[in-house]
Amino acid sequence: MIRLTVNGQPHTLDADPDMPLLWALRDLLDLTGTKFGCGVAQCGACTVHLDGQPVRSCATPVSAADGAKVTTIEGLGGEHPLQKAWVEAQVPQCGYCQSGQIMSAAALLAETPKPTDAQIDAAMEGNLCRCGTYPRIRAAIKRAAGVA
Repeated sequence: MIRLTVNGQPHTLDADPDMPLLWALRDLLDLTGTKFGCGVAQCGACTVHLDGQPVRSCATPVSAADGAKVTTIEGLGGEHPLQKAWVEAQVPQCGYCQSGQIMSAAALLAETPKPTDAQIDAAMEGNLCRCGTYPRIRAAIKRAAGVA
């Protein structure tokens, strides 16, 4: 049995300890905001927070979350400053990667409330967007941070 807290709610999962956290979230807890992209931790679409740190849930076994706090895009509640800035900056095109992008950006702002362009680029490196909305992603992060 795996015990974890997801978006503030305690859960006990009867899952194979090697099951990727992504599939536990999507298939066992019906939290489908976290997306499958590549399956090898390279694209960032599956990014969630594990005890406040961004992780690629496709390559993180659910056993690594035993006793931990997991936050998914649903856990931001739709009113997070980044989510508002994403809408205001019209970031998404297809939208598929955006939950992972936002979760990576939220981890950045939690550690660095007023990031520079270089800090944004470093934190977002590895989060791929096939639509190429990188300038809008950076603008939304800066907007949420209150950085001109």
